[in-house]
Amino acid sequence: MSTNSTTNSGPTPKPTPTMAELLRSPVLFLAFGFGSGLAKKAPGTFGTLAAVPLWYGLQFLSPLAYLAVLVITFVVGCYLCGAASKKLGVHDHGGIVWDEFVGYWLTMFMAPVGWLWALYGFVLFRIFDIAKPPPIGWADRRVHGGLGIMLDDILAGIYAALVLQGTAYLIHTL
Repeated sequence: MSTNSTTNSGPTPKPTPTMAELLRSPVLFLAFGFGSGLAKKAPGTFGTLAAVPLWYGLQFLSPLAYLAVLVITFVVGCYLCGAASKKLGVHDHGGIVWDEFVGYWLTMFMAPVGWLWALYGFVLFRIFDIAKPPPIGWADRRVHGGLGIMLDDILAGIYAALVLQGTAYLIHTL
């Protein structure tokens, strides 16, 4: 199996773990989004997709409780993504998708209720996460460790949330 690393510095990268290995490691299991990051193609998209049903439950929280969940999952994510990255010997291995979970949840913070909004938020988040407009691309290249893995998705989530909220505002005021 392949990894995302092409450099020769640091520890020798390990291949993508199997589901059995994920189940033996709580850090890898969570960092790989309960296994969604094992998708052979587009693991970030599958990770974001796995975040949608979890968001369904989050949407019923008060804004303060939802914000608390975002902060906690961000902090936990910095640890999980950093630890998984070290364990695999690859910075931001493609299968690490906890950052996509939190980025999508941030996109959907205070979003209108409904499956069309959930889909719209999904598409917006994936566009910003893949395109990495400034400063997302800068953060992705320059900030390392668990914080670096999380930060580009947080920024993509903020961009996507701004577009989603702007769209909702326009729809409801026109």
